[in-house]
Amino acid sequence: MQTNSSPMQLLVTGGGGFLGLYIVEQLRKQGHAVRVLCRRYYPAVADSGAEIIQGDIRDPDVVLNACRGVEAVFHTAAIPGVWGSKDLYFSTNLQGTLNVLNACRSQKVARLIYTSSPSVVFDGSDHLNADESLPYPTRWLCHYPHSKALAEQSVLAASGRHGLLTCALRPHLIWGPRDNHLIPKLLQAARSGRLRRVGSGQNIVSVSYVENAATAHLAAEHALRTTGKPAGRAYFINEPDPVNLWNWIDLLLSLAGLPPVRRHVSLRTAWTVASALEMIWTLLKLKPDPPMTRFVAAQLAGSHAYSTAAAVRDFGYQTHVTMEEGLRRLQPELDQLAALAPHQ
Repeated sequence: MQTNSSPMQLLVTGGGGFLGLYIVEQLRKQGHAVRVLCRRYYPAVADSGAEIIQGDIRDPDVVLNACRGVEAVFHTAAIPGVWGSKDLYFSTNLQGTLNVLNACRSQKVARLIYTSSPSVVFDGSDHLNADESLPYPTRWLCHYPHSKALAEQSVLAASGRHGLLTCALRPHLIWGPRDNHLIPKLLQAARSGRLRRVGSGQNIVSVSYVENAATAHLAAEHALRTTGKPAGRAYFINEPDPVNLWNWIDLLLSLAGLPPVRRHVSLRTAWTVASALEMIWTLLKLKPDPPMTRFVAAQLAGSHAYSTAAAVRDFGYQTHVTMEEGLRRLQPELDQLAALAPHQ
């Protein structure tokens, strides 16, 4: 996957986040001048040598200033999650993206690579070796995929207008060192006894090691710049072989010194409980998130495996870090999390 080029001035929104920081580091390693737009100061971003602009993606003036003088934008900033106010998700994920698009046009930015999600096409059914022909659903179980889908559609529709080329990448279940979301929450749920296998336990999913996902973003930018093939298209990004979700979870737990998931619940039961919890949380305006939602239940019980053939074809996508190597790199953090955990 050829991504080397002459030094450029580039912007990474959300460059202090999990995936964003890896993109920043890879761009800096290639010698590019990188600017990061983020809500707070991140020492790791400063250590990379990137320029930091602190601000909110929802502020169009902040975004306009951040896009000044850059050749390409990697837009990773977003509010993830499965619960919360519609306004928060739509103002950040949708309006924030529209702010980026407007700023790119105004500042004559040439390329925009948007970090999307496979959840934008999640309709509740199993996806097995699915490709980009999947349609957007008409019903949504939570605000995150809905806001991301509308943002993705806006990004793709903008390609080829005002001198801007765009594409969207959909990495699935990003994991690896420095993850502050997926794996810590998984371990916390296991330690507290709240983790249950939902469904049959036979469902398979695609996963994305974080460094491979970051490299895919650089490759997509390179192809937009040199061939234009990805322009106006969305791409699934993940490892070539899916994993059995619950075997993979058990493996992570074992590497953290925890027992496998022994309790289980049917999808029907989990869905019924989640529906009741969502109603209670909505009526009483409780915080934090409910322990189960319909979206999470469906994700934990279903298969979500995606083909990367289009990404391979259009920008030479390939994985450089194997599952085994990724787990080896993750092990020190699992050891640290295990050491910091209270004794059971």
